[in-house]
Amino acid sequence: MNLDVIVANLPKLAQGAALTLELVALSLIAGAAIALPLALMRVSERWWLRVPAYAYIFVFRGTPLLVQIFIVYYGLAQFEFVRQSFLWPWLRQPFVCALLACALHSTAYTTNILRGAIQAVPAGEVEAARACGMSAFQVQRFIVLPIALRLMLPAYSNQAIGMLKGTSLASTITLMELTGVANTIVASTFQPYELFIMAALIY
Repeated sequence: MNLDVIVANLPKLAQGAALTLELVALSLIAGAAIALPLALMRVSERWWLRVPAYAYIFVFRGTPLLVQIFIVYYGLAQFEFVRQSFLWPWLRQPFVCALLACALHSTAYTTNILRGAIQAVPAGEVEAARACGMSAFQVQRFIVLPIALRLMLPAYSNQAIGMLKGTSLASTITLMELTGVANTIVASTFQPYELFIMAALIY
């Protein structure tokens, strides 16, 4: 193992790792923000709220993240109205496309996790809140959601770890996150073993 190659390229790998963490953090924040209303739609008694949420989860959980990244990065550019819109300067950037795809992907999994947690809230807690005169909104805000958020933490931590590893796919659209940086260095040094081992250790 050539340790000199690893030491010489550690600053570049660190920069890639920083971009990876930024992508993961923003994806999880955006995913959680969108997942909350979708999860409430998913557990709603109204079918016209449940069905769109179910369809969203079905599509994004049923297709690979890599395909979703390709569709966002290469697919959106195929539409004239997208290229003519004010969003185009952002949507042509690899980071924004990767963030959008990862956030939408994360939303589907987080929605399903939160939906399960909401349904796992003990019925007695809900009945007691209603007996105290709480409205449906108050029951959700003060009883159901706080309990559900605690119940979902173990599964959500697994989702966050999966999202961290999933961001490596963003290197396929030229984003220089950790895997992308490692690939670039390997192409110039021809030392894949050392660099990918180091990337794995950083992950």
